[in-house]
Amino acid sequence: MALTAGRARVLLTLSRLLPWRCYSHGGCSAVLPPGGYRVWQERAARNPADFWAEVAHGVLRWDNPFHTACQAGPVAGDARWFLGGRLNVSVNCLDRHVEKSPNRVALIWERDEPGAAVHVTYRELLDLTCRLANTLKKYGIQKGDKVAIYMSVSPLSVAAMLACARIGAVHTVVFAGFSAESLAGRIVDSGCKAVITYNQGVRGGRIIELKTTVDEAVKNSASIKHVFVAQRTDNKVQMGDHDIPLEEEMAKAAPICIPESMDSEDTLFMLYTSGSTGKPKGIIHTQAGYLLYTALTHKYVFDYQEGEVFGCVADIGWITGHSYVVYGPLCNGGTSVLFESTPVYPDPGRYWEMVQRLKINQFYGAPTSIRLLLNYGEEWVKKYDRSSLKTLGSVGEPINHDAWQWFYHVVGEGRCTLVDTWWQTETGGICIAPRPSEEKAEIVPAMAMRPFFGIVPVLMNENGKVIEGNDVSGALCIAQPWPGMARTIYGDHQRFVDAYFKAYPGYYFTGDGAYRTKEGYYQITGRMDDVINISGHRLGTAEIEDAMADHPEVPETAVIGYPHKIKGEGAFAFIVLKEQTAHIDHVKEELKTIVASKIAKYAVPDHILVVKRLPKTRSGKIMRRLLRKVVTEQSSDMGDVTTLDDPSVVKEILDAYQKYKKSSS
Repeated sequence: MALTAGRARVLLTLSRLLPWRCYSHGGCSAVLPPGGYRVWQERAARNPADFWAEVAHGVLRWDNPFHTACQAGPVAGDARWFLGGRLNVSVNCLDRHVEKSPNRVALIWERDEPGAAVHVTYRELLDLTCRLANTLKKYGIQKGDKVAIYMSVSPLSVAAMLACARIGAVHTVVFAGFSAESLAGRIVDSGCKAVITYNQGVRGGRIIELKTTVDEAVKNSASIKHVFVAQRTDNKVQMGDHDIPLEEEMAKAAPICIPESMDSEDTLFMLYTSGSTGKPKGIIHTQAGYLLYTALTHKYVFDYQEGEVFGCVADIGWITGHSYVVYGPLCNGGTSVLFESTPVYPDPGRYWEMVQRLKINQFYGAPTSIRLLLNYGEEWVKKYDRSSLKTLGSVGEPINHDAWQWFYHVVGEGRCTLVDTWWQTETGGICIAPRPSEEKAEIVPAMAMRPFFGIVPVLMNENGKVIEGNDVSGALCIAQPWPGMARTIYGDHQRFVDAYFKAYPGYYFTGDGAYRTKEGYYQITGRMDDVINISGHRLGTAEIEDAMADHPEVPETAVIGYPHKIKGEGAFAFIVLKEQTAHIDHVKEELKTIVASKIAKYAVPDHILVVKRLPKTRSGKIMRRLLRKVVTEQSSDMGDVTTLDDPSVVKEILDAYQKYKKSSS
């Protein structure tokens, strides 16, 4: 929409008349001004520095005010936000709420044991955080030090994150389902000085040996000085010279810890995400911009109001847990649910029984879980009262139409707003979602739809040109910086620039394709690179290939993603074996074990097909798109195969696949 002089005056007047304000609880409480979503979106797109400056002054508590809202760099990925400003993230998430409402519930820990919820107030969480922070300081953890957190979801794991933020240490949370080798790789890459873990984890009624995994991961790590071990179960674990019993030390620590005043652009945390090269990337997020963006998106995408119970069922090991279990809700003074269990333990009614008992108002989960529960029927949902729900959300991957309809009509009874959210580890928070919007604006099923304030999406063609108009598809890019975006990849800024800003100079390339509808809405069509999305977890196919390549009988592998009814995408591996290899089924089982131990169980391929050779170009590059065509049964449209070294390999692989398919049916 063109911005006329008259409309510009209206926008300016509105911005002066309706400044950002906060209620006494310290969370953002601004109401969309007259003109609503479109007015704010246009203003944020037209003058992002002024827009975000005003928001930042109202939403965050500053030690020192910033002098420059946004400073552009030589490339699009070098923008810096709120220069000169200083603040502490834990103060914004805890202290200011304790000052006003100390007994407000901050966290509801839905333990794995059914019906065993623990309520933690803001005062209690501040006490936990300060004691843990003082314990870290006692053992030499200082501002800028890296701390790995390898824990199941709990108030203590949230306190560990906030304790790092309080003293200026950098946390890197590693999903507690990752293998010792994956954990070790992240510890070594980041140079962590300490690990915080539990003796054991509990999930779905099963014990998970967390301390044993940590012991294996740190045995060859020169950087680790201490492992802080908390007790999730009563079982004893072996304690070594550098192991510290965490709760014992916290009991002796002071309940007050003076917060470190941090520069806006200091690192808050790093979180590893999969890349197409096989080596995970340590994505860096900073203090003020990230916190501001998560708080604002939490408030407006989900229409979160004071006193409501926000139920995001993600693990803290993923960016969703960081942004919408911890930082966004707590910055807004909200009540956030910590879900430790699984959707089907002890039965497929677990989510909905929890909604009834905790009176959850917003429920945010992955399409994978919805597809899984859909198969169990409606009775497990309708058994429980879900009248407290007002907003449903999906995250991690595009939601398919069947799952959307079931989620909306069965779970939400056709009365709840359902937001299909699109964003990434690198974006920090939600970028495209049906809300916020004009009041009562339409929501198209299974579509992300509308960009958030300050997000300017564009579609690019294969020649790097912006595609104008509607009813078009292309590579999804974002045209201007926003405060929540990642700043770099730890230790490799050039890789950051190459991964996100090289393909389309001047734009952030998301790696996803998208369709812009006739109405101008955005629908995500999927990944455009060699990254697959298994149950909402991004995983580079090269990671799986690298793991399988360790098997002495497997000289070559190629892994592709394929549509999976429950997981969204699954991994399908093509392998070449050495001649005279016997016991092929045994080799396949060994490969699955290797992938599980090197990465995680969810990364294990669903199918492993032995072929004589892989389809390669004359330069030796594997043409994975052909393998994808075979598995998705689009072999009648293989496209250009003239660059293959030997085109007859296609028929070979097709025959092997058909034979495998018959034997598996």
